[in-house]
Amino acid sequence: MIMAAWSRAAELADRTPASRNRYVDFLRATSMLVVIVGHWLAAAPYFDATGTLTTSHILAVVPWTAWLTWVVQVMPIFFMVGGYANGISWRAARRDNKSYAGWLEGRLRRLMWPILPLLVVWTAIVAIEYVRGVRPELISYGSQVAFIPIWFLAVYIGIVLLVPATEAAWNRFGMSSFWALTAAAVGVDVMYFAVGLHWLGFANYLFVWAAISVLGYAWLDERFSERRTLLVGAALGFAVLLLLVHIGPYPVSMIGVPGDPISTTTPPKITLIALAIMQGGLLLAVQAPARRWLAGRTAWTATVAMNSNIMTLFIWHLTATALVVLAAFLAGGFGLRLVPGSSEWWWSRLPWLAANATVLIPLVVAFGRFERPRATRGAPAPAWCYVLGALTTSTGLALLAAQGVGGYGSFGLNVWGLALALLGVGLIASRIGASRGVI
Repeated sequence: MIMAAWSRAAELADRTPASRNRYVDFLRATSMLVVIVGHWLAAAPYFDATGTLTTSHILAVVPWTAWLTWVVQVMPIFFMVGGYANGISWRAARRDNKSYAGWLEGRLRRLMWPILPLLVVWTAIVAIEYVRGVRPELISYGSQVAFIPIWFLAVYIGIVLLVPATEAAWNRFGMSSFWALTAAAVGVDVMYFAVGLHWLGFANYLFVWAAISVLGYAWLDERFSERRTLLVGAALGFAVLLLLVHIGPYPVSMIGVPGDPISTTTPPKITLIALAIMQGGLLLAVQAPARRWLAGRTAWTATVAMNSNIMTLFIWHLTATALVVLAAFLAGGFGLRLVPGSSEWWWSRLPWLAANATVLIPLVVAFGRFERPRATRGAPAPAWCYVLGALTTSTGLALLAAQGVGGYGSFGLNVWGLALALLGVGLIASRIGASRGVI
């Protein structure tokens, strides 16, 4: 099976046009893999002295690990890569006289189709466990952990909807469009901390991630070609981060820490923009040698293989963790009796990672096909249908990411989150209002 997957990836790799920037694909794959491994390492469930299964997080237990998040929080890189890829795709659509609706349908299908089996499987799991009488808080915790990665899709779908506007702003105003979004994010943070308007902070889901996506347009237009400039920018981003966390009110961790009153990511803070500049400067400074390395057949085939299932890996990797914890629980707590942060616990991370990866592989084999939806025929639906479907889906996914699939409510299910997510996907798939003509 592994050899067959490698052969398919090799065939695709051999057909890659010479003009393709392979480093974009490499960063997309590696950033997702870093997130996956980071989530696995951060999870620290264990049985406490009373014999109760306790949900813990290594960032809360071992404070110095917060500094590691400056390396492992790579979502800024993914959004920058997304800006690059969306910019290329949207420009190609305009060149080919493709409508916004037609372009949006293609982007959304690739993002949303992999979500369907995840929703179905977890709905079944929650309903069965609810009927069996499993404690609601355990069901809620398990499904919430599994759906942590979904926040990314909820936000990214919104960024995709705005690509024509942000790309047009980039073409007209250049880096001023990035600084305008950054200034808006700074203003939101000032109101968040100085005035206490915490509800306004959620506007930074737009301003922060859109600003980082615009950096992808700049990369696409070769505005980041000077190595010295990139390294200076990385140093400035690092310096700004230090100032913000030591003098400003921002936490050191670039990932939300359970129990902390302030989260860098919920809602997003301007520290993520500084982090994007630091990480982006360092990574783009080595772009030239990296692209030469990726010209090799083995390196590029491995990159193609990772990207072919990267969304499936991402959205299912914490389901694998939930299954590993369940198996350990049923086995009398095997592997869950080490205190997080102890030397024994750290040594146990190697078999822990291996167990998670082993459980994840069959999930990818089973559901990876949803990452490659069949091409559609016929005219697309009106743009409003896709926009409404995307917004509905994003709202449902946000509820599921925040609350999990279930534990409470009718049949123990998060009815609103599931209904909105499925309704949104249905709106996009149904092509309501599409003409009958074939294109």
